[in-house]
Amino acid sequence: MSKLRVRGPAVAAAALALCLATPASAEDAAAKRDEFFWLGEINKATAVINTDEGLLDKALAPEIAKGIAKVLADGNAPGGPRPSAVIRFEPFLIKAAGPEVTLLHAGRSSQDMHATYRAAILRAQVLDLADALAAAQKSLVKLAEKNVKTIVPNYTNGVPAQPNSYAHQLLGHYAGLARDAERLRQAYVRIDRCAMGTTVLNGTSWPLNRKRMSDYLGFAAIVDNAYDASQISSMDEPVEVGQVISSVSLHVGNFIEDMMTQYAQARPWILLQVGKDTTYVSSAMPQKRNPGILNNTRRDASTAIGLAMAATMRMHNITPGMPDPKEVKDNTEMVETALGVLKSFDKILNSLVIRPDRALEELNSDWTASQELADVLMRKYKLPFRVGHHFASEVVDYAKQNNIKPLDFPYAEAKRIYKNAVKDFNESGELPMSEAEFRSTLDPVAIVNNRATVGGPQPAEVERMLKEANTQIAETDAWVKARRDHIDGSLAKLDADFNKLLKTTK
Repeated sequence: MSKLRVRGPAVAAAALALCLATPASAEDAAAKRDEFFWLGEINKATAVINTDEGLLDKALAPEIAKGIAKVLADGNAPGGPRPSAVIRFEPFLIKAAGPEVTLLHAGRSSQDMHATYRAAILRAQVLDLADALAAAQKSLVKLAEKNVKTIVPNYTNGVPAQPNSYAHQLLGHYAGLARDAERLRQAYVRIDRCAMGTTVLNGTSWPLNRKRMSDYLGFAAIVDNAYDASQISSMDEPVEVGQVISSVSLHVGNFIEDMMTQYAQARPWILLQVGKDTTYVSSAMPQKRNPGILNNTRRDASTAIGLAMAATMRMHNITPGMPDPKEVKDNTEMVETALGVLKSFDKILNSLVIRPDRALEELNSDWTASQELADVLMRKYKLPFRVGHHFASEVVDYAKQNNIKPLDFPYAEAKRIYKNAVKDFNESGELPMSEAEFRSTLDPVAIVNNRATVGGPQPAEVERMLKEANTQIAETDAWVKARRDHIDGSLAKLDADFNKLLKTTK
């Protein structure tokens, strides 16, 4: 073994100072935790572990450590080189500490090193996504808390269908996003595994301490199967994150499209607060306030879905381990686009203007309460539902032909229609409802408040679901914080142990 070239005490001291007293600009660069950052952490951990485990000569370790410190300090300096591939990082190490620095390469490869930094970067991005999703969920729940008693029309097939509490509708959207949050947490567990020590395909004859390496880099576990590590798992990870991003983007798009229908009305019951970040004035028609943020967010959600599908297509029909779906640049673009969607969605939720009086007016101008007639007749008077449905349908047809609103419908006409509607079903021809009951059955507010099933829009159930939603969001916040704290704590421990190695004198 050749003797390590000594660079001189001045150079060694300078490298040590650069590593231990990182300037503000270096902190900013390291905060990115990009490929260069993680290659540095891997090299630091390798130096410490292999020295302790007897795989690296303790006499050589301090100078090797100082070489690592010099490369990292140079890369953290403004405009400094930050190579992202092992094959381009290593020449800087050799220049700083001589060829003996490649003794660090015992039992490792660019395959497991790249798989490791890709997982480290992607897991941090998953936490960013979880954070942004939780922020939007908080805004959604706060909006719901303000609208428990706001009764609005819900639509199916683009047609007014049923009255509902707006809080209940919002909590339905929250439920979809909550499943997305759950999928993110599940994906994180599969990403939060360290590939170091698997080298290429089948491990190594070097007795590497894989668990200790995993701990230093803040991973919860190691990738168990060496072939899986860089050939299968590292291709799966961005695809799985892309699938969650697609689901989030679809949910955001659904919300926006449901809201966009209101902008076709002269008097919407929900619209955006006018502002430069939310709406814009038409260049030709001065009366228009176009919902710019809705259009842009919908477009960005579609872009995010396209980028997520691209991750799947890059993995399609290639041999195991190929880099096509793994590239940090491509997958970062996918995540950052999704983060932009969530940020805009959060702004939308905080910019909505709800008009309960206008929503109730729309409900009372249409027949969204008509199903309740059939339900009450069956529940209280044992009339078969299809018979009651036939009666309610006849009432609606007559009302629309004669431009009659639900609360103005003549009771005498209801009795006449009922008699004609049920005669073909061998039912009694007398409408069993009193006039007061008939009218209360068509009251949208009463319909919502009288719902009795678990998960319905009645105030007690909405309050229960709001409480559970707030608990879930708090748990997500705690989960994200715990994972970040674990990673930061692990890297701090690595820094402390690496700095001890740097201070070692021969």
